[in-house]
Amino acid sequence: MSRTTPPIVGLTGGIASGKSSAEAAFRALGVPVLDADQVARQVVAPGSAGLAAVIEAFGADFLTADGQLDRRRMRERVFAHPAERTRLEALTHPLIGEAMDQWCRAQAAAPYAVLSVAILLESRFRARADFILVVDVSEAVQIERLRARDGIDETLARQMLAAQSSRDARRAAAHGLIDNSGSLEALQAQVADWHQQFLTKWRNDDAV
Repeated sequence: MSRTTPPIVGLTGGIASGKSSAEAAFRALGVPVLDADQVARQVVAPGSAGLAAVIEAFGADFLTADGQLDRRRMRERVFAHPAERTRLEALTHPLIGEAMDQWCRAQAAAPYAVLSVAILLESRFRARADFILVVDVSEAVQIERLRARDGIDETLARQMLAAQSSRDARRAAAHGLIDNSGSLEALQAQVADWHQQFLTKWRNDDAV
């Protein structure tokens, strides 16, 4: 039976959990991967209708000198004020969802594809996933990595964690876990194992 989209693995994890490393490992195995963060940047690129809508809602103070969205300033604003985050998502999420759907249709011939979404469980994007795969680390590790990566203080780091589902909620919603408390090689080995499981799973499903 033909299909318009492949089976979709929703890859998620808390901020600074190592989701990007898991994405790279899937790509290295030839799996189509779409990172929602990249799509989010594209829909508010200079000259886009998305950026125009955001600036109309939040003001020109959120533009950089070269006409880009000031992502750091916007991040500080929305993580400190949840209602503002909701307002921003109402503008951008429909655009992101449309781009995701177009991409998924373009991967119809693939055995499966990966949508990598940091807020998969908190958003409407969850409905697109046939299987939820969570990259898991402790909150202490998330905070340590986030502060080192972004050069932010602990208060903002904790606000960013609080804006996402808790670790317990992610683990409860997961169909599968990748433990990223160890080395990069250990993560890559787990991704390779999941890849083989997905090929077997959906190959068998197609044969039914």
